[in-house]
Amino acid sequence: MALVLALVMALGVYGAFAGLRMYRADTKLPSDLALALEVGATRTGAVYSLVDRLGMRYAPMVLRMMGPKMVARYRRKIDLAGNPGGLTIDRYAARRAVYGFLGGVGGLVMLLKGNYLVAVLLFAFGAFWTEVGIWSAIRIRKDVIERTLPDFLDVLAVVVSAGLGFRQALDRVASRYEGPWADELRITLRQMDLGMSRRQAFAELRRRNDSEQVAMFVTALQQGEELGAPIVDTLVSLAKDMRRTDAQNARRKAARAVPRATLMITTFMVPATMLLLGAGLLLGSGTDFGTITGK
Repeated sequence: MALVLALVMALGVYGAFAGLRMYRADTKLPSDLALALEVGATRTGAVYSLVDRLGMRYAPMVLRMMGPKMVARYRRKIDLAGNPGGLTIDRYAARRAVYGFLGGVGGLVMLLKGNYLVAVLLFAFGAFWTEVGIWSAIRIRKDVIERTLPDFLDVLAVVVSAGLGFRQALDRVASRYEGPWADELRITLRQMDLGMSRRQAFAELRRRNDSEQVAMFVTALQQGEELGAPIVDTLVSLAKDMRRTDAQNARRKAARAVPRATLMITTFMVPATMLLLGAGLLLGSGTDFGTITGK
């Protein structure tokens, strides 16, 4: 049993962290992965792990069990995460099948042996391990985009004021940046090259990013286009508003952190300090504890 559990855990860890790189020149990629590899975070290709290979044949069954609404919800989550490692809904379903099997089998084995805590941990691994990477990628990606956007708008305003058109300026500035925001802009520019209108392409940009600042950027561009406002003034004003919003958010986070820090200090540090001081005083006083205990 111990050997089976060790094999299960080793396979899960290996599938999560180890992978074999497959490049577009060497393999035929799924259709929904092509654009992610073209402009996504992993520009050299997708990382196909052992877990993906083992679970791909069961991915259609998992998708059918999830249902159309849940599939659409997770597809949006993957978009918000930026397709980390070329992740698609099919590969998500493959990982869910493998991790669910490993966690379920390992949990049942531990349950039969009476190790209830380990069984609960293994069941949780099977149910949630696939989600952990997506949740983390969404949060990190959103933070990076919101930090990058104000500086990007300032540079874009300078390039536009130098005489380039907005489309050409956007392409020029995006080519100088790296990271998720530059990837999103390249997706938007690619969509416009394929015939999508600028308004619709930026609406798709807003849909792919659950960020208030991205929504502000798209709304300001669309309103400026409708009202005929100078694009440079719009970009500069928007960058200032975003920095003001960032400062306000930082102050709110700091205000929320003070009560938490106070709670931690009063709950743990103050009692521990009092115990240390009391023990030091008792040990330094030379008190004969034998007289107290009667021994």
